Amino acid sequence: MSEMLSYVKKDSFIHKLSGATKLICFLLFSLAVMITYDTRVLISMFFIGIFSFKLSKIEFKEVSLVVYFILFFLLLNTIFIFIFSPYEGVKIYNSETVLFEIFGPYKVTKEQLFYQFNVILKYFATIPLALLFILTTEPSEFASSLNKIGVSYKASYSVSIALRYIPDIQRDYKDISFAQQARGIDMSKNEKLSKRIKNASSILTPLIFSSLERIDKISLAMELRAFGKDKKRTWYNQKDFSKNDYLSIFLFIILLVVSIVMVFVNNSRFYNPFI
Repeated sequence: MSEMLSYVKKDSFIHKLSGATKLICFLLFSLAVMITYDTRVLISMFFIGIFSFKLSKIEFKEVSLVVYFILFFLLLNTIFIFIFSPYEGVKIYNSETVLFEIFGPYKVTKEQLFYQFNVILKYFATIPLALLFILTTEPSEFASSLNKIGVSYKASYSVSIALRYIPDIQRDYKDISFAQQARGIDMSKNEKLSKRIKNASSILTPLIFSSLERIDKISLAMELRAFGKDKKRTWYNQKDFSKNDYLSIFLFIILLVVSIVMVFVNNSRFYNPFI
């Protein structure tokens, strides 16, 4: 089983793109999603994200835990939006169509439901591309691509180390967890939640110290190799831009332009079907 949120090697169109291309496309896509609340555009972006995910050949089971975690916080976000701003949609669309009353000042309106539906769509549109960026980008290749487009190699290398560190932390957590369970510390569902939370501290403390030790070793190794002495460096794992890279960037630029144009078409960031 592959580590969660780490590079998954596949032979796909997405994997063959350079790391810089995937970063640029992700930033363009994210900007396009942030700009608009047009439901038609957001639904189109959602399907583009799903199509891109299918194109990468990454299976859902490889990211299911992360997706469920994100969906849980999305549910909380949706609930809190309604609790703290139950009439946001009414203000935005300048209309009020009450479906039913709950209690006190809380009423469920079509406008609020439509507004929160668009918020959910924004998450659903962005999640596939965000996961693809992490799962299909080899850290060293990504660092070399960043350096190629003008980012300092020191910053590029820092990003590479951060991406490599995700699976390392997961492996350390599993190793420490197994070691503590071998000593009789129960982390299973047989224990009460409060007890399991208390037992988790016996894993987190050594995990923090092992992480600090690894950071110290890496910094010393880099210092011994005179990292940062020169203004430039060569890369062992470097990928040149191809036609597919330029084509992908061009298509995502078009998507951003469409998102901006729809703001002027609607005279607002919001598409209003209640007019």
